[in-house]
Amino acid sequence: MLFWVALATFVLFVGLLVRANLVLVGRGGGAGSHRHVGLADRRGPGVTAPGRHRPELGRARPAGRSGPSIGWWGWWGHQPPRRRFAPLLGAYFYVRATSASWPQGGIEAPELRTISIFTVLLLSSSAPLFVAERAMARGHLGRAQVAMAVTFVLGAAFLANQAREYHGLGFGIDENAYASLFYLVTGLHGLHVLVGLLINLVVQAKLWTGRLSAERHRMMLASNLYWHFVDAVWVVVFTSLYLSVGWR
Repeated sequence: MLFWVALATFVLFVGLLVRANLVLVGRGGGAGSHRHVGLADRRGPGVTAPGRHRPELGRARPAGRSGPSIGWWGWWGHQPPRRRFAPLLGAYFYVRATSASWPQGGIEAPELRTISIFTVLLLSSSAPLFVAERAMARGHLGRAQVAMAVTFVLGAAFLANQAREYHGLGFGIDENAYASLFYLVTGLHGLHVLVGLLINLVVQAKLWTGRLSAERHRMMLASNLYWHFVDAVWVVVFTSLYLSVGWR
């Protein structure tokens, strides 16, 4: 039963990826508009695609605009999961459906107690980001700094547990198809967590040096959007590779 729940979660995940990608691209001006801008950059100052206006270099941006739109950053951030996680999870479900036993080769099912605790920690790490955003909007930089640091600690704890889990596994990545997919999917997610932690550090550094403010903190919003999505991906990975392993 739980296997089919996991499969349905994966299908829903792919559908939401496609829908979010289309909506965010539309809000950010669309992928085509960015291709035109790239062409304009190569043509030189003041030259742009037919029918499009490009401000002169050095002209001030409109009030409240400090960089690419949040929609553009969201579209960019959604590309790796859409192109990498979905095929790997699709391969996982295909191999599982065509295998006589699961996990293959007599490998024991993943231990759930510890990973469940760290799953709660990872998912709860999104909560301080909402606090940070609200604090920034009100000009409370110190509170935002603390909230970002809390998220970093929780994410780092999750990543440290993943390294500990790898060390204790009784199989290698080349053991069989199950082992390969387990390492690839969880490792890819761990890589995204690591990237999110590095971006978090950059945001913290900008907060400490006063380079972000209530009026200018778009990088924080983009960073938080990325982190929320990494958390959402883990819900699918955890359901598929851990919770549903013992069910057919």
